[in-house]
Order: sequence, then structure tokens, then C-alpha cells
Amino acid sequence: MINNSKSRKVFQIFNAVFITLITVSCLIPILNVLSISFSSSQAIIENRVGLLPVQFTLDAYKYVVKSDQFWKASMISLERVMLGVPISILLTIMAAYPLSKSEKQFPERKWYVGYFIIPMVFGGGLIPTYYVISKLHMIDTIWALVLPPAVNIFNVILVMNFFRNIPGELEESAMLDGANQWVILSKIYIPLSKPSIATITLFALVFQWNSWFDGLIYCNYTDNYPLQSYLQTIVTSTKEAVFEGDVTMIMQLLNLNSQNIEAAQIFIAMLPLLVIYPFLQKYFTSGLTLGSVKG
Repeated sequence: MINNSKSRKVFQIFNAVFITLITVSCLIPILNVLSISFSSSQAIIENRVGLLPVQFTLDAYKYVVKSDQFWKASMISLERVMLGVPISILLTIMAAYPLSKSEKQFPERKWYVGYFIIPMVFGGGLIPTYYVISKLHMIDTIWALVLPPAVNIFNVILVMNFFRNIPGELEESAMLDGANQWVILSKIYIPLSKPSIATITLFALVFQWNSWFDGLIYCNYTDNYPLQSYLQTIVTSTKEAVFEGDVTMIMQLLNLNSQNIEAAQIFIAMLPLLVIYPFLQKYFTSGLTLGSVKG
């Protein structure tokens, strides 16, 4: 009766319309950015670009990808993702598993929880962090980009709460059969925690791929920049070239301006995430909701 009631049908229609409007509101900016990246400089200046390109051109993309530095930076970003995401997932699981135990099983749990919570509120700041990384001789190495953000406290809490929702009887049965904690973690907890692991994988992937500021800080040479740091410098370099009167650069930019260059950068940067996200989306909601339950 509930499914066939009038109020239920009204709610479903309202819900469908509301979600459709939200989806459209998210798609419109993406389509606008894509159109700007394919539009001519003159059309952008005249504010004639909407959801479709005006005077279609690939000049912005040619300008962004023409150099060998672009492809080298892409490989550095790919290396960063291939190293950073597995390390982040491994360390997150290793931290979350013991913290998911009760104080009877892990008496020192509350002290470690406090140890992890404090950095969420207080941070050392940029200068002390740079000093530590410098003294560890990680400047201009891939490890300066991979290791500092490897453990995200929010992800640890998310996975910890997901682990706590797994019935303790499963662990007790495994221990009666002679399984140790490593076996319990690898054979029971991790297979049952695919939604939460997929969620933190997505978070780590987005962060490692999109991060650009640490590349500028920890890399002294542009040859060591990841893709996002390299793309960020393009607009800066073009503006400086125009300001300094670089004739060669100005001739290259006759059909471009900062807007379509930035739009091309944005779309290039988000394209890999747009491809990967649909494969992880089915785990995303359940990973957040189940992991958020406190117990």
C-alpha cells in the first residue's frame, strides 16, 4: 500500500526531478569548461561561449601538450599514483585494524586514538614540514610527493568504523581454528571491507592526482614536477611572457588566452578521474554510510 499510495508517487516524482536538477547543475559547468577549451580566443573575449564551442579549435590543447615536459610530468604523476595509492591504502588498513578493537583486546587503544586525532586539529605548518623532508633528503624525489600525505586520519577513522561493524563472532571463530591476526585481517576483514577500501582508494587517487602545491614546494627543478604542478605553471609563464614582451611566445598565443588554456588544463586533469570514477562509484555510498556508523 505504501508503494502504491498517492503520496509515495508524488515523492518519487519530486525526488526524480530534484536529482535530475542536481545532475544538470553539475554537468553544466563541466560542459562550459569543455566548450571554452575548444573555442577561439575571440569568442571567449566576446563572451559568446555557452554549452557548445564557438569557432572550434584545438589550439589550447596543442599548446598544453606540445612539449616533452608535459609527457614527462604525466609519467611522474602516474608514478605518484601507482606508488602513493597502494602505500596509503596499506598504511590506512594497518592503522585502522588495531584501532577497531575494543579496549579489552587493545588496552592502549585510547592513547593511539588521541595520537591520531591530535594531527587533525593541530598541524606543524609548511616550514617545519619542509625542514623534515629536506633533512630526510627527499627533496626532488618522488617520495616527497608520496610519503607526507600517505596517512589520512579521516580515511583511518572511516575504515576503523567499518571494521567495527564486522561481527566479532567471525574473528572468534577464526581464532578457534588457529588463525592469527594477520590471517584474520587478510582473509576476513579486508574481503568484507571492499566498499570502504574502494572509498579510500578513490579519495587517495583524487588527492594524489590533483595535488599540485607540494610539487612546487618540494621540487626545485621543473623536470621533477608532477602533471598538476606543470599545468599550473603554464598560465603563469604565459602571463609573464606577455608582460615581459616575449615576441615568440606572444606569436604562439595570438589565438589563445588564459581562459581557454586554463579550461584545457582543467579538462586534461579531470579526464582520468572521470574514466575511473564510474568503476568505484557503486562502492562509494555504502563505504561512506557503513563506515560512518559508530559502535
